[in-house]
Amino acid sequence: MTTLTIVANIIANPDKLELVKAELLKLIDITRAEEGCINYDLHQDNENPTHFMFYENWETRELWQTHMANQHLADYMAATEGAVAQFTLSEMTKTA
Repeated sequence: MTTLTIVANIIANPDKLELVKAELLKLIDITRAEEGCINYDLHQDNENPTHFMFYENWETRELWQTHMANQHLADYMAATEGAVAQFTLSEMTKTA
C-alpha cells in the first residue's frame, strides 16, 4: 500500500496571524483521530511567523479525501475567510 503525503502551506495575513494559528491548532487532535491519519504535524516558519506548514501522511488518498470533506475543515475555512493570504497544497508519494 502506498501512503499519501500532503504538504500544505498556509500564509496568514500579518494582522490575522493569531486567528489563523488558533484555527489551525483546532484541527490537530480531531484530524489525528480520523481513520487513515498516520501523522498530522503543524510547523511554523522560524523566519516568517505568518507561514505555517502541515506535513501529513495518510493510509490512502480516499481516506484523505474523506478528511477534506469533514465539517471541521469547513468550519476552519469559514473562520479564516479573508485571513489567509496564500494556500498551496501538494499531494506527494515517498520515493526513497
